[in-house]
Amino acid sequence: MLNDAYPYYLANEPHQPNTDLEVTDKYAGTVATRVALADAAAIDQGIAAAQAAAEPMRNMAAYERQAVLNHCVTRFTQRAEELAQTLRIEAGKPINDARGEVSRLIDTFRIAAEESVRMNGEVQELEISARARGYRGMWKRVPIGPCSFISPFNFPLNLAAHKVAPALAVGCPFVLKPASRTPLGAIIIAEVLAETDLPKGAFSVLPCRRDGADLFTTDERLKLLSFTGSPGVGWGLKANAGKKKVVLELGGNAACVVEPDADLDDATQRLVHGAFYQSGQSCIGVQRILIHASIYNDLRDRLVQATGGLIAGDPADENTFVGPMISESEAKRLDGWVQEAKARGATVLCGGQRTGAMLEATLLENVPNDTSVCQEEAFGPVAVLSSYDDFDQALDRVNDSAFGLQAGIFTRDLYKMNRAWDQLDVGGVVIGDVPSWRVDNMPYGGVKDSGLGREGVRFAMEDMTEIRNLVVRDPSRAGS
Repeated sequence: MLNDAYPYYLANEPHQPNTDLEVTDKYAGTVATRVALADAAAIDQGIAAAQAAAEPMRNMAAYERQAVLNHCVTRFTQRAEELAQTLRIEAGKPINDARGEVSRLIDTFRIAAEESVRMNGEVQELEISARARGYRGMWKRVPIGPCSFISPFNFPLNLAAHKVAPALAVGCPFVLKPASRTPLGAIIIAEVLAETDLPKGAFSVLPCRRDGADLFTTDERLKLLSFTGSPGVGWGLKANAGKKKVVLELGGNAACVVEPDADLDDATQRLVHGAFYQSGQSCIGVQRILIHASIYNDLRDRLVQATGGLIAGDPADENTFVGPMISESEAKRLDGWVQEAKARGATVLCGGQRTGAMLEATLLENVPNDTSVCQEEAFGPVAVLSSYDDFDQALDRVNDSAFGLQAGIFTRDLYKMNRAWDQLDVGGVVIGDVPSWRVDNMPYGGVKDSGLGREGVRFAMEDMTEIRNLVVRDPSRAGS
């Protein structure tokens, strides 16, 4: 169903100078298609085109920007199954997860269309003392200018959308580097954008090798860098980004606390989903499960039974819940972390076996806290169980991490909810559900090694704009 080859998009137009980038079917392990790979000259041209498009983009009326975004909503809806099947192939995403991501892509562009006509400013009272008598103030938001976007492999559509749609909503041209393992979703977004009347140079989608992507970070013509990916890469990019604004979403090792008042049937279902959907390859996938000692054995047994019933295998199968990881090397890496934990005394409650890029859904207990599977981001189908006696102790253990993206708390206690919201050093607290839950209009992002700034369309729009102030003096009212 894929084309034999896909172009990259430079200044709104497709280019096919080569077919150098292989895109594999992540389950079959075979080459599914090829994509044009951009070189430094093409990236430089894309940035120059974005710089030239800054004024025409800024001058677009709100209703014109909204029309572009609404066109995308219509076309993505029409091409929904094609997009889902493309995700299934290039990301190894189980087809139901893939369809879910397509629905979120559509949501994100729809939200951006709504927000594009609500980018308001404010009239501000300036007469706060005698010297300001006769002065009036107001401010508005203006586009920051050309933006650089680097998106990851795990949500090739929606995490690109969280950069592209807000940029279009505020009138910022952009260059986008999609992940080399999963470039097709971003290219299809570009195909749809090319159907619109955006000014020439408004967008470029340029797959390239990581070692050739320096201009996305260092070029001073770019006014904002938004990166989603690993902490090691992200903080390095920030160090080299110069004067431009930087937004980073860098993942985590999300924890979930289960109190004795939780509905264990519901908690079991949600925890298993949160730990193993997307084959665990989610920044907010459940990795650490902290269970009150009074319910630990009961919930542990429920989780083991439910995890053992998950169907793993071909992502094309409608019943598959756990598909392959993005590559065999990543599966080997996480399998090595499981073996490390076992060697340190951990117990494998279920799973733990690997075949190629397929790693079984795995639950561990008795895991030392200083092992990789506790301290680092697993980014795969592995979760660690442990018990606690005191709620505040559990909150301290959630905070005992270099990361701070989201946390989940299963409790019906209003006071404990507020304590968690006050004390957890994370970007978001989810009550009665797993930290893996997200809707695309909420502020989303983390603290500590999880990053800087917030996504969620309206909040990304704020990052992609600057406040421009206006002060007006009325001589008839002003003092001497």
